[in-house]
Amino acid sequence: MSSTQELLKSFNLNGLKLPNRIVMAPMTRSRADNTENKPTEEMEGEYYALRASGGLLISEGSPISDEAVGYINVPGIYKSAQIEGWKKVTDKVHDKDGRIFIQLWHVGRMSHPDFQNGNPTLAPSAINPNGQVFTEEGFKETLTPKAMSIADIKRTINDFKTGAKNAMKAGFDGIEIHSSNGYLLHQFFNRCSNVRDDEYGGSIENRAKILFEVIDAIKEVIPEQKIGLRLNPSLHNLFGITLDEETIPTFDYIVNKLNEYDLAYLHLSEPFTDVSDNKFAVTEIAKHYRPIYKGTIIINGGFDQEKGNKLIEEGNADLVAYGKPYISNPDLVERFKKGIALTDWDQDTFYVPGKKGYLDYPVKARD
Repeated sequence: MSSTQELLKSFNLNGLKLPNRIVMAPMTRSRADNTENKPTEEMEGEYYALRASGGLLISEGSPISDEAVGYINVPGIYKSAQIEGWKKVTDKVHDKDGRIFIQLWHVGRMSHPDFQNGNPTLAPSAINPNGQVFTEEGFKETLTPKAMSIADIKRTINDFKTGAKNAMKAGFDGIEIHSSNGYLLHQFFNRCSNVRDDEYGGSIENRAKILFEVIDAIKEVIPEQKIGLRLNPSLHNLFGITLDEETIPTFDYIVNKLNEYDLAYLHLSEPFTDVSDNKFAVTEIAKHYRPIYKGTIIINGGFDQEKGNKLIEEGNADLVAYGKPYISNPDLVERFKKGIALTDWDQDTFYVPGKKGYLDYPVKARD
């Protein structure tokens, strides 16, 4: 394929010029296996720099506090050592003429007391997601979380704000709010995980309230144009989330209200599982939300090169995010440009420490 394909055309991301429309999706890789959970130049720095030819890189989820952690060896953005570590990563990406956002993360109830000094995890309501969490001692069952107090909520909103401020110190081009995939903010949206009877529960507006308070807090410290966020409206039977008759109307409300902001982008996921028989689901997320959202849409959902080009050509998305193909193909952009076959990924090495399955995939398409 030639450079005229849609994925290889440049794009103006609300002031940030992208050389192409290929986005590296945020993916947990669990390589920050050090006492401070900081990214290092030798690991994360090299990993992201190898992929810097993408239009935009979005980092793995980065916890905004100790309370936000739910996975081992994930690099945070709340300690000075972590900020300095990320600075070395962004420097390496920028040295390669790349652009990188950080994903700000709070897992909520998808954590375990092992990560919280024995304390309960935090969530909108005291409802166990009945999932599993990978700890230092292997997989453990989730437990019933603590329903967050108003003080807990306000502190968490401030943690997102501080995370964004720290991201700017670390040299990121912007931030993505992780409000997806069954994690804390997503838990507020859905009735299966939020049965509160205060200002953060009950109505659709109340359940979405925390997201807009997070955005409003973050825009006090960075421009709106540097803020993106991720949503997964039709997530079902994963991470403790189930769809009901109010789920899609809730996301419709959220996406409509996002038009009041001048954000970098809205990052949407197509359904993770087959929801074609679920009467409450939307099966084609990009097509559904394109007429509703007036800003830039990034879509993610297991697309190949051909489908990615078609999505942009049909106008249902502006940018396409690739996950697993970017793990095993650091030169994904060049392979798409030159028509070189992709290298398969090794799922067994997605989350293990070390360079294997992280820095050892071949780069074939660069001169």
